[in-house]
Amino acid sequence: MKTVVRGGMVVSMDPAIGDLPRGDVLIQDGRIAAVAPEIDAAGAEVVDASGKIVLPGFVDTHRHTWQTAFRGLGADWTFGQYRVAMHGTLGPHYRPEDVYLGNLLGRLEALGSGATTVLDWFHRADRPENADAAIAGLREAPGHSIFCYGAAGPDIAPEIRRVRALLPGDDMALGLRGPVVSTMDETAEDVALARELGLRVSTHVHGTGGWPRGDRPIAEMRERGLLDDRTTIVHGNGLSDDQLAMLADAGSSVSISPDVELKMGFEPLITGRALAAGIRPSLSIDDCPSAGGDMFSAMRTALAAERGGITTRDVLAFATVDGARTCGRAARTGSLTVGKDADLVLLDAEDPSVFPVGDPAGTIVTAGHPGLVDSVFVAGRAVKRDGRLLGVDLPALRARLLESRDRIAAAAGVAVDGSWTP
Repeated sequence: MKTVVRGGMVVSMDPAIGDLPRGDVLIQDGRIAAVAPEIDAAGAEVVDASGKIVLPGFVDTHRHTWQTAFRGLGADWTFGQYRVAMHGTLGPHYRPEDVYLGNLLGRLEALGSGATTVLDWFHRADRPENADAAIAGLREAPGHSIFCYGAAGPDIAPEIRRVRALLPGDDMALGLRGPVVSTMDETAEDVALARELGLRVSTHVHGTGGWPRGDRPIAEMRERGLLDDRTTIVHGNGLSDDQLAMLADAGSSVSISPDVELKMGFEPLITGRALAAGIRPSLSIDDCPSAGGDMFSAMRTALAAERGGITTRDVLAFATVDGARTCGRAARTGSLTVGKDADLVLLDAEDPSVFPVGDPAGTIVTAGHPGLVDSVFVAGRAVKRDGRLLGVDLPALRARLLESRDRIAAAAGVAVDGSWTP
């Protein structure tokens, strides 16, 4: 089967191809077969991309998708209030059905706004049924999803092994309990388990910010041999320059959540310092109770927070090719490169909010928004066309999510109108 996406403004994010003011993308058997100013593809289905920007799908490297039902509730929360609200007050009332709906609707939201790959950092793992429900929600949404199991408890190995049997390949990662919320011995145990099972690891680190351990977690991990090119540090705010250099030396990656980090009062974003250390950071949403769920917002905030040290092209790379590298999928996605999965997004370049488009990359980063997303393809399959997700009964899912939210809120004794302060 062949499809040609014809006549769009192509932003390939592949240095060998560059940007094409007018170009075609040929899709064959789910992969990119060619990218060129004009492709003769007799017999192929033609997708008219005139008046559109064609770019790789976004890669979100850290999202707590299960929290989708409480979107906007934490717009004014500090990090401490978020921890109390989501993990101490609301989280314990989640049933598997609630986890499933949060993950499904959250993943569909991400897909609809152009995120073809999402790492779901799941930390509502108080029982195996919740993990199974989270995976089911991700699988029902037609995008690339990586289930990052943030397991808790004294002996996580049996549960991680069980889930690993369900998710072979690179569809699973391990969310470490440490190094800032558990002992370094537990962190070493988790990393050893991940290496045995062939899993990438991801862990939250941001300064001292109320965490029980000190401000040298990366140095401790390096001393124990726990850093490598399969390690992702989420946030990283407050890390010293020498610790960033340690991450770079190990080939480790960083996931920055610009909106949440600034809104919740973390230390300044490390975007520029990470680049100076030799790390190409990626971008992530984190949580939708506190921030918008689209990568356009994340890119714009990242640029504004670090203006002068990074370019719009840098930021677009963070959201695409660098995100793919962070997830261990650089060979599969992140750019419109021949042989990679045909994960691509078509943006409306004639919408008044962006027209006329001079520099497509600059326009995407400074003025892009979810309303521009006309079409989304995942491995060559159209999952959104003409601004609408395909094969999804959104009214029915919305009704179920509202029922879920209201039940949890009633059980927790909280209001969802913004009047509740954790």
